[in-house]
Amino acid sequence: MSVESPFNFLQEYWIDAWQRSVLTLDALRERGNTFVERSAEDVPHVLGFAFEPVLDGRTLPRPVNYFLIRIVPPEGTVTDPVKPPFVVVDPRAGHGPGIGGMKQDSEIGVALAAGHATYFVGFRPKPEPRQTIEDVCRAEAAFLEAVAARHPEAEGKPVLVANCQAGWQIMMTAAIRPDLFGPILLAGSPLSYWAGVRGRNPMRYLGGTLGGTWLTALAGDLGNGIFDGAYLVGNFESLNPANTWWDKPYNLYSKVDTETTRFLDFETWWGSPVLLNAGEMQWIADNLFVGNKLTSGEISTSDGTRVDLRNIRSPIIVLCSWGDNITPPQQALGWITDLYGHEDEIVANGQTIVYTLHQTIGHLGIFVSGKVATKEHAEFASCMQMIDLLPPGLYEAVISEIDGSTANPGLIHGKYLFQLEARTLDDIRKLGGNSDEDEQRFATVARVSEINHGLYRTFAQPVVRAMVTPQSAELLRATNAHRLRFAAFSDCNPAMTAIKPLAEAVRSHRQPAAPDNPLLTLEKVTSTWISTCLEGYRLVRDAATEAMFLGTYGSPALQAAAGLAADAAPARRQIGRDLAREVIAGRWRAELETRFESGGLPEAVVRALMHVRLPRRTVDERGFAVLQAVRQILPANRRIGFDELKLLFRDQYLLLRLDEERAIQAIPKLLPDDPQLRAAGWQVVQDILKASGDPAPEEQRLMQRLEAMFVGARPLPQERQDA
Repeated sequence: MSVESPFNFLQEYWIDAWQRSVLTLDALRERGNTFVERSAEDVPHVLGFAFEPVLDGRTLPRPVNYFLIRIVPPEGTVTDPVKPPFVVVDPRAGHGPGIGGMKQDSEIGVALAAGHATYFVGFRPKPEPRQTIEDVCRAEAAFLEAVAARHPEAEGKPVLVANCQAGWQIMMTAAIRPDLFGPILLAGSPLSYWAGVRGRNPMRYLGGTLGGTWLTALAGDLGNGIFDGAYLVGNFESLNPANTWWDKPYNLYSKVDTETTRFLDFETWWGSPVLLNAGEMQWIADNLFVGNKLTSGEISTSDGTRVDLRNIRSPIIVLCSWGDNITPPQQALGWITDLYGHEDEIVANGQTIVYTLHQTIGHLGIFVSGKVATKEHAEFASCMQMIDLLPPGLYEAVISEIDGSTANPGLIHGKYLFQLEARTLDDIRKLGGNSDEDEQRFATVARVSEINHGLYRTFAQPVVRAMVTPQSAELLRATNAHRLRFAAFSDCNPAMTAIKPLAEAVRSHRQPAAPDNPLLTLEKVTSTWISTCLEGYRLVRDAATEAMFLGTYGSPALQAAAGLAADAAPARRQIGRDLAREVIAGRWRAELETRFESGGLPEAVVRALMHVRLPRRTVDERGFAVLQAVRQILPANRRIGFDELKLLFRDQYLLLRLDEERAIQAIPKLLPDDPQLRAAGWQVVQDILKASGDPAPEEQRLMQRLEAMFVGARPLPQERQDA
C-alpha cells in the first residue's frame, strides 16, 4: 500500500458521506414539501389507480367523512361481471387513505388481476360534525348496498377486504347487517384487545400504564372536540424505537441513491395524519382498546340492537403474522375462543372461519408488502369463491409453492397451491393467551379507567374546555412533533433554501465510496451497534412496563377497590347465551332430520364428495376447479345458482355431521333413474376427488361403496323418493 492510500480512502469516504448527507436532506425537503401540499388538499390519498366517485358519505342521512369510489381497471385488465365485486376498506387509524392500493402489487391490484370489479372506501382528513362510529357503520352498509346494486349479475355478495382498524368496523357492520356481506378478509385487524402473551405484546398494556382513557378525553378537549390522529401514529412509532429513531433514517442515508423514491412513497402516506371526532376516539378507547367489549356482546347501537359477531353469516378470513407487534395473532384470532367454546359451536352457528399465519411480516407489511400481495392476497382473491362455498367450521389456509411432485398443476392458479385444512379451537389456544389472573388484571384496568375518566369529567374537563379555543387547538395540532419533523425540512424553512441547488450539483458529480472502503464498513458496524442499543432499550422498557402492569393491576387491594374481589369468579370475557338464536338453531336441526332423503343428483354428488373427504379434513383449489361441473348436471341442464350451491354444500355437510351413515345409505334414493345421468354424476365425483392426487386407501374403499350406489343395480321406483 502506498503512503497516499490511507488518505485516499479517507478522502473518498468523506466526500461520499458529505454527498449522501446533502441528498438525504433533499429527500427530507421533498418529503416536507409533499406534506405541506397534501395538508391543503381536500382528500389527500396515495391510491395508484384511477377511480371515479360512487357515493359521498356526506350526503347520507347521518353524514360521515367516508366515501365510496370505483377503481377504474388499468388498460388490458378485464373484469368478469359474474364474479363478486371486491371492496377494500382502509384503516382510519391516524393515517390517510389509499395504502390498500398504493401500487400495482396491492390488495386492489390483485383483486383486479383476478377479474373482480373493485371498489375502495376511504375518508377525508376531517370528520363531519357529531359523526359517530355507529354513523360510520351505517355508511359502510349504504356503500355495500350501492355496490351490490351495480352488480346484479354477480354470483355472490360483495367481498370485503378490511385493513387494521377497518376490520372491527366492518365486523360490527356485518353483525348488524349480515344480509349485505360476502366473504370478509381481515388483514391485521384487532378484535380481542386484551389477548397476547407475556414478554411479546407490550402495546396491550398501554391503557393500564396511562391510567385508562382519561388522557384520550384530555387530548380531545385540548383539540376543541377533535382528536389528532398524529397521537396514534406516535404510539405506533414508539413500539420500535430502533426503527423510528435510527434504522429508517439510516437506511435512507446509506442507500440514498436508490432508496429515495421508495422512502418518499411511504412517507407520503405515513406523514398525513387525519382527525377524528373526540367522541369517536373516546368510544374506541372505552369500548375496544380498554373495555374489550366487542367480543363479549356488550356493545349496542342507539336503537338497542346488540352487536353480536355470531350474527355474521359470511365466511371470515383472518390474515395475521407472528411479526406483527401491533395486532399479534392472539388479538387477531382470540375473538374465536371468546365467542365459541368448541369448534362444533362454530358449525352449529353456520359460521365459516379461515385463518392464515405469516411467519415474519410486520403489521404494515400485511397490507402494504408487494410480496404479501402477490402471494397471500392474490391467492385469497383467486380462491374467494371456493372459500365462500366452504361448509361451516374452522380452517387454516396453507399456501405452498408448487413443484414437480404437485399433482395436476394445470388446475392451480398461479405458482402457489391454496389448501384449506380443518382445525380445532385447541389450535387457536396453542397460539398463547392470558391466564385467568391476567384477565383479572385487564378487567381491573377497565374499572380503573372508568373511575379516572369519571373523575376527569367531573373535576378537570369543565376547566380544560373553558381554556381551549379553536385557535389554540389548531396551534396544538400544527406543533405536534409528527407534523413539525415534516414541515421543518420543507421549503417553508428558509434554512433549506440552498439544499435543492446543492443536491442537483451533487447528483451531477456523485462520487460514491467503494463497497470495500474500510470507513464505510466501520459506518455500517456503528449503525448496527446503535440499532442494537436501541433494541436493548426497547426490551428493557417493555419488560419494565409489563412488570409494572402485572404488579400494579395484580394487587388484591386495587382489584378489591375496583370491585373485583380476588376470590371472585374469573374475569374472562365470554359472550352470553342468545335464547332466540338457540331456538332458531333447534328448529334448523329439526328440519334437517327430515331432509336425509330430499334432493336429487347434485345433493348425492356433494354428499358423496364430502363423505370421502371428511377423514382427510383438507380441500384445495384443484378440486374446486373441477367442482363447477356439479352445476351442470341438473335435469334440463339448469345451472345451479351460486347461492343455491352454497346452501347445498352447507346442508349436505350438516346432514353428514348429524348422522353420516344414515346420510350415505340415503344416497340411492336421491339418484335419478337415468343410468347416463348417474354415470355422469359419478364421473364428477371421481374427477374432483382425483384432482388433488391419487386417493388414499381409505378413500378408495369409500369410493368403491359409493360407486356401487351410483352405477350399480337400481332400487324399485316405489322404494325411492322422487328427486
